Amino acid sequence: MRDPRYDILFEPVAIGPVVAKNRFYQVPHCNGGGYRDPSAAAEMRGVKAEGGWGVIFTEQTEMHHSSEITPFIELRLWEDADIPAIARMAERMKTHGALAGIQLAYSGINGPNLYTKEVPLAPTALPIRTFTNDPVQARAMDKADIRDLRRWFVNAAKRSQSAGFDLICLYGAHGFGIFQHFLSRATNQRSDEYGGSLENRSRFVREVVADLRHAVGDRMALTLRVSLDETIGSLGFSNAELRDFIAMNADLPDLWDLAHGTWEDCSGPSRFKEEAAQEALVRGLRDLTTKPVVGVGRFTSPDVMVRMVRSGTLDFIGCARPSIADPFLPRKIEEGRIEDIRECIGCNICISSWHDGVWVRCTQNPTAGEEWRRGWHPEILRRDDEDSALVVGGGPAGLEAALTLARRGFQVTLAERARDFGGRLLWESRLPGLRQWFRVIDYRLGQLRKMANVSLHAESPMTASDIRDFGAEHTVIATGARWTTALCGANEIPAGRLDGPRTFTPDEIAAGAEVEGPVAVFDFDNYYMGSAIAEALALGGYDVTYVTSAGGAQAWGIMTNEQPLVHQAFARAGIACRTMEIVTGFDGKTLELAQIFSGERRQIAARSLVIVGQRAGGSTLYDELVADGPASVVLTGDARAPGAIAHAVYQAHRTARELAAGSDALRVRRDAPFAMRDIEPFGRAAE
Repeated sequence: MRDPRYDILFEPVAIGPVVAKNRFYQVPHCNGGGYRDPSAAAEMRGVKAEGGWGVIFTEQTEMHHSSEITPFIELRLWEDADIPAIARMAERMKTHGALAGIQLAYSGINGPNLYTKEVPLAPTALPIRTFTNDPVQARAMDKADIRDLRRWFVNAAKRSQSAGFDLICLYGAHGFGIFQHFLSRATNQRSDEYGGSLENRSRFVREVVADLRHAVGDRMALTLRVSLDETIGSLGFSNAELRDFIAMNADLPDLWDLAHGTWEDCSGPSRFKEEAAQEALVRGLRDLTTKPVVGVGRFTSPDVMVRMVRSGTLDFIGCARPSIADPFLPRKIEEGRIEDIRECIGCNICISSWHDGVWVRCTQNPTAGEEWRRGWHPEILRRDDEDSALVVGGGPAGLEAALTLARRGFQVTLAERARDFGGRLLWESRLPGLRQWFRVIDYRLGQLRKMANVSLHAESPMTASDIRDFGAEHTVIATGARWTTALCGANEIPAGRLDGPRTFTPDEIAAGAEVEGPVAVFDFDNYYMGSAIAEALALGGYDVTYVTSAGGAQAWGIMTNEQPLVHQAFARAGIACRTMEIVTGFDGKTLELAQIFSGERRQIAARSLVIVGQRAGGSTLYDELVADGPASVVLTGDARAPGAIAHAVYQAHRTARELAAGSDALRVRRDAPFAMRDIEPFGRAAE
């Protein structure tokens, strides 16, 4: 039964003309499927409804073809023909009593229109702000353009109502929404009644809200998502000005949805942002309005959620990433199963999927995005109560394979040669900022230890002979991968190995290798490992130089919102950063470098070199077992193909889902391609 401490989280709360059944509010979040995968997008939200969320929103939905953000894949509500796919999502959202919300977005200064080739519109003529630095500039909206945009919002709202949604969110945060562009001095440099004073810069949002109230407002709730702080002081929309804006327009929306003004700060990784990191920016805003307030902060602890409500800071607990990691988070709290929650680790691998324009991936929840495509439910699995399975390797992949097999009903034995379960995360989670990543291990071990059909054995190395003698019907090998001293040349071309004095891999650093300073870290892996090792060494008192073949530290970190924060951490720790260079030699005293484009040779002093680039998977144990004959043996996780932890967990989950499943093993489903339709030309008569 539910702990009474959490009763307050399950109180119904009114939002204008509708009532949410509880305070769990899945804020708008992208999933990489959008208009391309409507069935999968609908099912992902439907599973959250089953999991107990009181309010569930779509991702940002492009409401007009004159503002789109290709290559990112978002929902589209450009015309009536888009309604059926959107309606399917609304229907699934409402299956268990949740309210269905749609976020209407006009991207303005962030919409390059690479697909439609329309000239972008914005409050002021400025270069378009995109991740890919597209050479596109927006045209300043004139009064007729503003009237058109108001009408387009009305049309989109009516379509949303026809699709069955209960709430509309007007997007004005993260730098992506037109409302933020009007409110901020950084993007609004107008001298007419829509620019200058805060009252003038607020005019457009007041007009749109009034328009929508007239069109649908007595039947649908209107929420406004606004920036907490653009973090550029008086040049932009600051937290102080937000407070003035809310006080000036206290009852404008039916709910205030508050999110940080930049994407990187709002969805910052746990490596640099703690749970409830935006609390100070939100505190006191509730006192300025009679309307309910929702805020975000990667909330995973029910106790923190209760504190946010009881303190009067928030009325709703807004979640995006935690709702991906565990769609059943509210239901588990309600049923008194706190220990069963798959807590978000804040690695932001989900965000990278959106950046890539592919279906969301989650380290903690390998079923994310696969609810319809593969038929994977996050809590329910096909049962098989007869087979036995031996899993060799107790890292992230081995634990996930063991847990999934056990939930299917297998008699599972998990053997790990080390003293503790956890594999690579035993050390990686001790690197600066990564302690929350150990939740991957904690959750799975906690679940396994409760199961009667599971036997856990640490300090149990296994040989091929041991495995054959054990006699399990199925064997899963999940023994991980190892880092190598392989080098890369320009364009990431392999350049042989470097096995000189005091040349180390991350595995050797993890094992306690004696390093002498100054230390160079050569990173062409481009994810977190190289930068985290550099930071750890610097915090340990070493003089550290970080070298990368990429254009910035932890280059792939731009995909997880980490890269700016990594550079800030380097500055604090005094780490020198050398970009677009490769290592060509090292003798224990001097590191030889070359610029990747010009080939110019350079040298720096170094006594130790850590190479973070390539890992080797594979397993001689697996090879020997396969060579012996037809026994059921599967290689999975990093041993099969090294990748991020999320890749290892996903592969292990799939291995366990499909083991002995025969024809029941599901392949990826996809929606049939949409028929081509004509889009009316852009112009004032377009709608």
